[in-house]
Amino acid sequence: MKNQPKIAVVGGGSWATAIVKMLSENLDEIGWYMRSIYAIEHLKRQEHNPNYLSSVEFNIDQLRLTNDINEAIEYADYVIFAIPSAFLNTELESLTVSLKEKVVFSAIKGIVPETGRIVGEHFNEKYEIPLENIGVITGPCHAEEVALERLSYLTIACIDEKKADVLAEMVSSEYIKCKTSDDIIGTEYAAVLKNIYAVAAGIAHGLGYGDNFQSVLMSNAIREMKRFIKHVHKMKRNINDSAYLGDLLVTGYSTFSRNRMFGNMIGKGYTVKSAQMEMSMIAEGYYAAKTAYELDAAKKTKTPIIDAVHDVLYENKNPKKVFKKLAEKLD
Repeated sequence: MKNQPKIAVVGGGSWATAIVKMLSENLDEIGWYMRSIYAIEHLKRQEHNPNYLSSVEFNIDQLRLTNDINEAIEYADYVIFAIPSAFLNTELESLTVSLKEKVVFSAIKGIVPETGRIVGEHFNEKYEIPLENIGVITGPCHAEEVALERLSYLTIACIDEKKADVLAEMVSSEYIKCKTSDDIIGTEYAAVLKNIYAVAAGIAHGLGYGDNFQSVLMSNAIREMKRFIKHVHKMKRNINDSAYLGDLLVTGYSTFSRNRMFGNMIGKGYTVKSAQMEMSMIAEGYYAAKTAYELDAAKKTKTPIIDAVHDVLYENKNPKKVFKKLAEKLD
């Protein structure tokens, strides 16, 4: 790419690794911040992330690796954040470089627990980044399928669609197709909510519900998502687009979905704590369920699926009883 902006990825997990892989198809150099110096040294020696998507081999000459977040952000014009929302505040505590002049894209599919805000709103309010410099990367796309170079689709959202076009060009390849959107609020809330619905799908599966119930659950989930997003940000959008319905379906049904896996364990009788301890990755739907429930309580939106997941995860209610009542509310 000619006149390409410098770009850095913040995060060392599977989604961050997949994003770096996508970028490496087009860019000569990519900044990559990882907290773990062990992971960085392993990458330099073995040319793959030791902990996530280890089958992906990198050309180390393309990577500007650092465990200093200020170095990574100072280097870049565009910064992509791909770390769990629960760790965002902690990760940025050592930040001394200003983000105001950067273009920031969130690949974080969660709500910041400390503020109850989606990541874009959090960056706008806390770091004073103009909304036109904030974007969102959403699916439907699993990191594991990017690693396998299976055909996948992304939606890149930004109010300034030229910036969305720039990033879309950076990550597009034969196996990554991109479309752009100006609905940064709606697409980010959709990315948050679909994780809650995937937890619900997992709980149902763990309880022994079959495909027939799952299809009704997903049908109700997309309508519930539409009602919720309309209340928080009213604008013209097609809820059946891939960024909304497509991402919901892949997260609710795929065996790669960590949120579905988490819910499945809960449905099978695991406690929340034991399920979290057994999983090596963060299930964003756990954190999102609490914040979405609280936002819903203020808005009085009809969200029976969110309510059910919240009651199981945070009120310690019996999943079997909760989902029996939920089944009576679905149509």
